[in-house]
Amino acid sequence: MNYEFKGQTRDRAAGQSGSRLAEPRSARGSGTGREPRQPMHAFAATMGLAFLLAGIGGFIPGITSNYDELEFAGPESGAKLLGLFEVSILHNIVHLLFAVGLIAAARYSWSRIYLLGGGIGYLGVVLYGVLVDHESDANFLPINDADNLLHLGLALAMIALGIIGTRMSRDRVTTR
Repeated sequence: MNYEFKGQTRDRAAGQSGSRLAEPRSARGSGTGREPRQPMHAFAATMGLAFLLAGIGGFIPGITSNYDELEFAGPESGAKLLGLFEVSILHNIVHLLFAVGLIAAARYSWSRIYLLGGGIGYLGVVLYGVLVDHESDANFLPINDADNLLHLGLALAMIALGIIGTRMSRDRVTTR
């Protein structure tokens, strides 16, 4: 006899012998031990891809204006991604590091940590961008007003996607 608990089925006879719960076939991954795909995975992958494209784009002349003025760090870098966002080699490397969302998308828990933690981290970058004098050496990333607005949007988007993904996951569990 089988019974269901939170979307998982258990054979009553097997349950008495102490065997593990078995997920229904529809909730399983492709049979390779992967967890089932959820929106949270796609959210993290999308953000990771956006950061990857920004990081790579910062090193491509034409996508980055004033490319010949690209410096390692600091406000002396005159390069601007899409002609709007100040970038430096260090700034591009930070974008490439945030592309870890592509890896985080492999697991629900990693995706959640990436989106929520990354969003909070980017709020810190916004705070830094607001407080630091844009012409001082303390502006080592470098950051301008356009960057501040973009970073605020990214922070809010990442946090919102982390919260929405969590709620969607909980809704999937309760509706099974």
